[in-house]
Amino acid sequence: MRVLLVEDTVALARSLGQGLEEEGYSVDLAYNGEDGLHLASEINYDAIVLDRMLPRLDGLTVLRRLRAAGRRTPVLLLTALGEVDERVGGLDAGADDYLVKPFAFAELLARLRALVRRDHGQASNRLELGRLVLDLGARSAQVDGRPLSLTARELSVLELLALNAGQTLTRTRIAERIYDEGSERDSNVIDVFIGRLRKKLEAVGLPGAELLKTQRGEGYRLDPSVIGGERP
Repeated sequence: MRVLLVEDTVALARSLGQGLEEEGYSVDLAYNGEDGLHLASEINYDAIVLDRMLPRLDGLTVLRRLRAAGRRTPVLLLTALGEVDERVGGLDAGADDYLVKPFAFAELLARLRALVRRDHGQASNRLELGRLVLDLGARSAQVDGRPLSLTARELSVLELLALNAGQTLTRTRIAERIYDEGSERDSNVIDVFIGRLRKKLEAVGLPGAELLKTQRGEGYRLDPSVIGGERP
């Protein structure tokens, strides 16, 4: 999952960014509202963590402009202001949730997961696709109750396909969602990840090539019906 973090306190931004990356997120950082608005307008993120008090453009202005432009990316607003009117103002401006500073990192993670789940119509961290089960909170996968050993990138690809089960995702879209802005990425490497995933799924008795289908000239699609699952 790819997240934009807009926070002007550099030490806090880098600390949160590192923590999110350790949890498997790809993170882009912006330290002012103008840069944050530019990135949020150009890139399709899974979620945006947006500080309310920012230089150049404040967080509410960034948020209002994004919504006015039709960008529906889930936004978690960070605020040092705990008054009811301030929280209501943030929600009315288009925020999906808010978090009052100081906060526990675990709560930030939980709220982010909830936003991403909700954006995909998923009520729980647990995605059950027949014999394949993914836990978005624990960042793990199981087949028939047994752990599936995946690298962080492989798991990110599988999670993305599972959250969009039944939809074809292009190689470029997958690459954009699992790499941050500073990473060198080649959409051809997605073919490598898909190949590895298929082999690991087949090793535990799942039809890898049928589950992760190639749509020639388009990309890849996860079809849960081949293992007795439904779209989450």
